Amino acid sequence: MADDALVRADPVLDGELVDDTLPQARPRRRFARRWVPSWLNDRQAAKDFAVAVLRSPFRCVGAVARGLVAVARWWRAWVTVRDFREAAEQAEKLADKFADIRALTLFRWKVTGAVVVGAAVVTVVAHLGYGALALWIIGGSLAVALAVLGRRREGSPGRKAVLAGPRTLRWTMDPQVLVDAFRDAKLVGKDETLRLVERANRMGDGWAITVDLPATRKAADVIKNREALASALAVDEVQLIVERVRGNGGHAGRVAMWVADQDPYASPPRRTPLLDAAQWDAWRPVPFGRDARDRRVDLPLVWTSLLVGAIPRQGKTFAARLAAAGLVLDPFTRLYVADFKAGKDWDAAARVAHRFMSGDEPEHVLALVGWLVELVGEVQGRFRRMRELDDETCPESKVTPAMSRDRSLNMPITAIFVDEVQVPLEDRTPVKVEGKTLTAGEYVGELLTWLAKKGPAAGIVLVLATQRPDSKTIPSGLRAVLGSRFALRVMDWRDSNIVLGEQMNTRGYDSSRLLASHKGVGILRPDGDAQAGGDVLALTVRTYYMPNEDWQTICRRGRELREAEGTLTGHAAGSDLALENTVKVLGPAEASELPEPLASLATHLEGDEREFIPTADLVEALSIDAKEFAQLMADLGCNRTRGRLPAEDGRVRQVRGYQTAEIRTAIERERGRSGQGGAS
Repeated sequence: MADDALVRADPVLDGELVDDTLPQARPRRRFARRWVPSWLNDRQAAKDFAVAVLRSPFRCVGAVARGLVAVARWWRAWVTVRDFREAAEQAEKLADKFADIRALTLFRWKVTGAVVVGAAVVTVVAHLGYGALALWIIGGSLAVALAVLGRRREGSPGRKAVLAGPRTLRWTMDPQVLVDAFRDAKLVGKDETLRLVERANRMGDGWAITVDLPATRKAADVIKNREALASALAVDEVQLIVERVRGNGGHAGRVAMWVADQDPYASPPRRTPLLDAAQWDAWRPVPFGRDARDRRVDLPLVWTSLLVGAIPRQGKTFAARLAAAGLVLDPFTRLYVADFKAGKDWDAAARVAHRFMSGDEPEHVLALVGWLVELVGEVQGRFRRMRELDDETCPESKVTPAMSRDRSLNMPITAIFVDEVQVPLEDRTPVKVEGKTLTAGEYVGELLTWLAKKGPAAGIVLVLATQRPDSKTIPSGLRAVLGSRFALRVMDWRDSNIVLGEQMNTRGYDSSRLLASHKGVGILRPDGDAQAGGDVLALTVRTYYMPNEDWQTICRRGRELREAEGTLTGHAAGSDLALENTVKVLGPAEASELPEPLASLATHLEGDEREFIPTADLVEALSIDAKEFAQLMADLGCNRTRGRLPAEDGRVRQVRGYQTAEIRTAIERERGRSGQGGAS
């Protein structure tokens, strides 16, 4: 076929012929999918719903039965004092605790009987008043409560709330909450539990309880993680006191806890009880403050020293004056007071002080140098006089209470208080000492260190207060020999460790965590028994409140006591002596003597025929810090070498030490320099 013969065809339409005249069927409307919930359109979901509805009565009865069994188990453990009994059996003290267990069991049976009788009376009264309806309401309420309690079978996972309410302290009523708190704080494992030693009881304004940790768990770890435990118990950490139980009734895994009902430091502070004391004995610990349990904390001062550190306006001067107040009220004590704040906080002490000054100029620092040199000579003189006393008067090379009150011996308890001690320690005024040129700050640091080491046995009490507790301000050698420490609020954990000691923050004691609103609250690390804390490493204390008017009253009373005893001397008596320079105070003969610890080292080497001495033997003999000894030997020009010594098992071991001849040569060289300095 030719191309011109092709013709385009019209489009072909596909359709259906409908006759409108015939009747048509209406479409069916699907109301089920429009009005019925979607989950009912699923046949399987509908079947599950129907089965759940049919089984719900049986499930409710089962939940009520499980709840009833749980209540019965809890009541049986409670009424038989099972936790107390198990703790006594574990401690092998069941016989000792039998009377307590029996008494507590009898008491809980009485409580059970009273509750049952009370419930029966309430039910009868309700039935008489409202008829059977009251019985149905009471029974239904009990059934719902039991069903909620037993809604989950044992071992089934519980419901997890998306957003729970606030946590509150409930462990005093439920021991399981306390165990869960220890687990949440990762102090015990998931499969471990606690053992009750002393059941929870009210003590003051809080709850106290003593528990034993699982084997290998240590109370020190609980103290270190006190913040985590406080969070798990839903209390502020200042409300939680955790202590290790020491002594015969304790061990490394026994923990005593006390939880306050509210912030124990929110109430106003108490005034010092010394305000009502007519007189005080310096040998008795001074009332210093109260702990969180409102127990009195006393601070011993004799035979020790005290460092107080804080940032400004936290109560540092108040704390130092509290320590001074007890000594002021003892007429047989001698006081040196140096106030480098140059304020009026210490002015009242001028009425009783043997030496007193207030100022922050270089001449005040030089005056302090003279005081310290005077005290160094006093300490040396006391030790010389003690050697001449019989054993009945002076049993040891220490001042006794009788000696401190014997005026013929002239060895009273002598305390020196230096407020804002960072001022003299940072002073750069050059001074010439024993032929050497030092800054006044360096020399003050050396003198304070010497007094802190040797002064306590001679009756010298050193109290230093500073608002700049950093390593550059207070030399490490001085900090290491200060016995008692009190840290109020500081800026960070480093400053807290400088006051309290190295690694104290890792043991749970960090004064930088104290609240700014807690004025006068600090961490006390006592050198001895602080009474309230017992054998604790440190404790949080709120110092007594002693405003300036109370301080003036105590100082007036102290002056009256000294006037009555005839012990008013020095500045208070109007005869403050002019201080000479360092060399004249010491005298040429004494200035040529070796300072400590060189003098002790020279004494130790006398009669020692060994050519080589291990470093460990020298450090132990001198009772000196290893780093400090290494620095001393470096200053002397002695080099540490290796030597071979026979061990106890016959083998030869290699140790580090020094050549004896080299040490003796260096000591003689230092003695010659001291003699030249004294002669000049």
